Amino acid sequence: MTRRPRKTLSFLTAPMTFLLLASGMLLSVLVLGCAQTQSGRTTPVVTDEGTMGSNDVSQTGQVADAEGATMPLDRSVYLVEMRTDPVDEPGLSSGAYASEVIENPAGSSTDSVDARVDRLLARMSLEQKVGQMTQLELGMVTDGEVYPESIDPEKLRRIVREHHVGSILNVVSAAFPVEHWHTLIRSIQNEAMASDLGIPVLYGIDAVHGANYTQEAVLFPQSQGMAATWNLALAETAAAITARDVRSSGIPWNFAPVLDVGRDPRWPRLYESPSEDAYLTTVMGLAAIRGMQGDDLSDPDHVATCLKHFIGYSGSDSGRDRTPAHIPDIELRQTYLPPFRAGVDAGAASIMVNSGEVNGVPVHASKHLLTDLLRGELGFDGVIVTDWLDIKKLVSLHRVAETEREATRMALRAGIDMSMVPSDVSFIEHTLDLVRSGEVSEARIDASARRILRVKMKLGLFENPLTGLQAAEAIGTDEDRQVALQAARESITLLRNENGLLPLSNDQRVLVTGPTAHSMQSLNNGWTYTWQGGGASQEMFHDGRPTVMEAIRKRIGADQMTYVPGATLKTADRMDEAVAAARLADVAVVALGEGAYAETAGNIRDLMLPEAQRTLLQQIAATGTPVVLVLLQGRPRTLGATHEAADAVLAGSNPGPEGGQAIMDVLYGNVNPSGHLPYTYPSTPTGYATYDHKPSERLASDFGMEGAEPLFAFGDGMSYTSFAYRDLQVTPATISASDVRDGDTIRVEVTIQNTGDRAGKDVAQLYVSDRVATVTPAARRLKRFAKVDLEPGEGRRLTFTLSRDDLSFIGRDGAAVVEPGTFQIRIEDQRRDLEVTGERFEVPPAP
Repeated sequence: MTRRPRKTLSFLTAPMTFLLLASGMLLSVLVLGCAQTQSGRTTPVVTDEGTMGSNDVSQTGQVADAEGATMPLDRSVYLVEMRTDPVDEPGLSSGAYASEVIENPAGSSTDSVDARVDRLLARMSLEQKVGQMTQLELGMVTDGEVYPESIDPEKLRRIVREHHVGSILNVVSAAFPVEHWHTLIRSIQNEAMASDLGIPVLYGIDAVHGANYTQEAVLFPQSQGMAATWNLALAETAAAITARDVRSSGIPWNFAPVLDVGRDPRWPRLYESPSEDAYLTTVMGLAAIRGMQGDDLSDPDHVATCLKHFIGYSGSDSGRDRTPAHIPDIELRQTYLPPFRAGVDAGAASIMVNSGEVNGVPVHASKHLLTDLLRGELGFDGVIVTDWLDIKKLVSLHRVAETEREATRMALRAGIDMSMVPSDVSFIEHTLDLVRSGEVSEARIDASARRILRVKMKLGLFENPLTGLQAAEAIGTDEDRQVALQAARESITLLRNENGLLPLSNDQRVLVTGPTAHSMQSLNNGWTYTWQGGGASQEMFHDGRPTVMEAIRKRIGADQMTYVPGATLKTADRMDEAVAAARLADVAVVALGEGAYAETAGNIRDLMLPEAQRTLLQQIAATGTPVVLVLLQGRPRTLGATHEAADAVLAGSNPGPEGGQAIMDVLYGNVNPSGHLPYTYPSTPTGYATYDHKPSERLASDFGMEGAEPLFAFGDGMSYTSFAYRDLQVTPATISASDVRDGDTIRVEVTIQNTGDRAGKDVAQLYVSDRVATVTPAARRLKRFAKVDLEPGEGRRLTFTLSRDDLSFIGRDGAAVVEPGTFQIRIEDQRRDLEVTGERFEVPPAP
């Protein structure tokens, strides 16, 4: 087993107002969300409305350099030898997979757990119950002077013994070595277990693409990149490794997966969302839940999940983080609700609330969304946790409450169980006052405390709050790295390959240029060792992992490859030199895209890729040298007409630390590309439409129907081999609505064959189009898929099953309905009609 050397940082992290120029760290005031990596301090924020403290609305963080950051040029790197994929592709239908996960939910409630919870609750004081509902960031119990931060025993004693705080979260400044996690978690749990009732602390972390706050852990593609693999077995395995690494660090609760459906390419958290499509987001989310939770939350290899962010977070009108969303109930239920419904059915232990507002009401204050919809309709009985500072923001940002006490009352009545306060004990003070004054009942507090204690018991924390630490030696193994490399390889998506430019050959002279060519930040993005993926993270990337440039150099040798930056993310950098080098090369690999950012720091004014990058691509192409464009970014940035300069295009949606080798492997044909876009790649920065658009969205200024044509379509992805589909059959071809209502299903079969000369993987995608409906139908909707691995000449018969849910839509009254008429079933170039006869019916709610 090979382990990377464990690093510590030599810099000091004074309270969060420092500026560290030597390591390129820049600090900025940012509006925050999920459990970020900086502890709260009171740096003032000046706004048009006056001055407020950062604990009211915002926070400081280590923002990545806007120009991007490259790695040292003299690093020693190596490539991984991997002859076979460690995760087999079973070719299982997404529908069969989803049904299996939902039918076997993890951590279902048992009478014994509930009885134990009730006995404990009967012994607890009001103060202890409210303490369980309180979550504070790690900086509240550490000294905060030197990295890695250490526990301050007196602070910890006050928080745990006097305030009875039930949960702590995240890191203070940057990822810790696993031994340091053990030291921290032992101190916290020892103090908690020595308290009057011995209730363990529920520690939470944002591990969104691997255990990204444990230095030794292997990291995977971000959620969008993982969805680009369309490989559910691979996604489940990556989630299981993440869970084991998180639990081995001493942490039993992970704030993942993100189930926000990413509809707007401007949104800065798009890379955290699997897809613009509700169905793909749903099944990728189910794979993550199954991998993380397993079938027993007390297992030392598993963690409790936290679905985020309920609901409508990704649907903001402006495309910017935490800005208002206006989402009609039909759209909310058709698009944004299904992933959460499935996640609840699969037994997800907790849910985090959307920091923004929907239809004028902040979700943290919405009883309709949190109690009526989530608790009532969906039947969720797990823990609902706020996002960072979000009860306070009802006063300071949303202004629906005049005081924090009033905001606390609103949030409690809306349905929250736990407040991510996170840097003071105000929630405790206000909640106690509300109960004592009779404005909130103690029964309401009991309900939340009961849910929190139930999760702690299901996790086995009362028996052993340090479960999992003994498996720490499994973190960061070569076996894990191979899974991460497979995931990165399968996420890379070939979108153009004119004149068979790819794969490249070893004897070609290659220019590598562009701001993302030698950047680990661009491969990883935010939530990588630090919240923003900048600052200290630059010091923590694992030794030996190559960037794109380094992987190509390792493959063909320095004599065959020339590297010139050409541009930073925003400005020219030796562009003339890059152009001169292109004239001497046989092919130019131009790597463009984005750096690292998270949440509000990633807000942009324009979806267009910065001019310096587009100019570099144009000038390199003007030399006549063939160009391979590699796009490394967290969202599809538009290029205008510049894309026409590229002979080949590869898309990498933050494939992680193994992404440099993965891209090289695809460029040189070591790997046959099999990624497919989980989003629509727009051709223009405005006027874009998702793949499941309404027909009128395509209207152009000349009244034609080409007004929202994408640059690359949802589901696109090319291969170095070819695939043919034939003999699509739909059985029965006609079915009565009453039979559909009663549970009869439709069988869809198709044959896929590899008609090329090399092995390859393709994704069979089944779409359903409702020709006519009383609510304007989408052009098409993804309903099933299967990723299939075929040898040359090999064929396989695939079978999918559709049910009433796949033929339904949200009707005008807000209920799911099936209407008679013609439905088109489409797989690749194959089309068949399905006729539904009889009368319209309303789909009954799930039991």
